[in-house]
Amino acid sequence: MKFRLNVVRRPGYLQVQVWGDNSVETIRKYVREVRLACVHHDCFAVLIEEDLQGPGLGLGEMYEVISEQSRDRSPWIRSIALVDVNPEHNPEDMKFAETAAMNRAMNFRVFPTVADAESWIRQEPARAARA
Repeated sequence: MKFRLNVVRRPGYLQVQVWGDNSVETIRKYVREVRLACVHHDCFAVLIEEDLQGPGLGLGEMYEVISEQSRDRSPWIRSIALVDVNPEHNPEDMKFAETAAMNRAMNFRVFPTVADAESWIRQEPARAARA
């Protein structure tokens, strides 16, 4: 359940790197820390580089975490770009997480690279202004 978080303020978003054990408890705790960082920096768009060790979560566990997060919207992170940098984790499972989050009105996208995630997260303020 140990994890380490590094938060860097970028123009328009926070870039968060997280390392630790891959577990539901770790994810719950690091998401809580990310929310606090958003409040501290008054920035609610986040790019997360996740490097959690151990087998990927099961689909049921992913669904559980996403459901919890979709109900807890204080403070709400408006845009989340996630890159799972652990090559042992199944990218298709992460796409399930993306779909489950989007079905709960969360602006959450999964990307294969940090460059792809950066491109998307930088465009989010313009998309929000048009909406």
